[in-house]
Amino acid sequence: MSEHADAAELTFEPLPPEVTAPVAPAMDPAVVAASSVEPIVPIAEPPAEAVSAWRKMGHEIVAGLQTLVSAAVYATLIVTFGFQVARVDGLSMAPTLEDHDRLIVNKLVYEIGEPRPGDIVMLYYPLNPEKMFVKRVIAREGDTVRIVDGRVYVNDVPLHDDYVPAEFRSHDDWGPQVIQQGYYFVMGDHRNNSSDSRHWGPVPKKYIVGKVKVRWWPLQEARIF
Repeated sequence: MSEHADAAELTFEPLPPEVTAPVAPAMDPAVVAASSVEPIVPIAEPPAEAVSAWRKMGHEIVAGLQTLVSAAVYATLIVTFGFQVARVDGLSMAPTLEDHDRLIVNKLVYEIGEPRPGDIVMLYYPLNPEKMFVKRVIAREGDTVRIVDGRVYVNDVPLHDDYVPAEFRSHDDWGPQVIQQGYYFVMGDHRNNSSDSRHWGPVPKKYIVGKVKVRWWPLQEARIF
């Protein structure tokens, strides 16, 4: 006989006739109800003062986060479209600017105007635009620049540069050269310790990021240019 036939023949044995299931005694419905219901314990509510303090703290946290987010947005807009905070590294602009001075640079001013001789500007280093320099504009397009024994002449007129101390003056010769259209001749105020247009030529206007407007650090040396 097959396995399927054997399985079909399985049956359950009936209980012996003398075996009967015991009958549970009936319970009093009232007793059941009483035993199944647990007493209700009231939950104490926190004091009103505690709830108010937590709500106030929550409002303060939300307000603080909103302030931080707003400040970050404003800072991003300012840096991207208007002003930039910069730090001086080096002494090429001494004594006007010293090492580690903190500056605020106006990036909008040259969107509506042109750099002028005497402006202190932040610019991309023409030989490596990943670096940025701070220099002073000496001459603009169309001007003729000549340096004789460290003395700078623009269009054959001696440059009025009393901001350069005698010990910072160089004794080099350069030019004469006419500055091409769209370019500017820049120099550091520390003439004998500055890499500038005497070494790598005039700077295209597109490399001039903005005008240095404020030195805000150190505080005792704060100044508007």
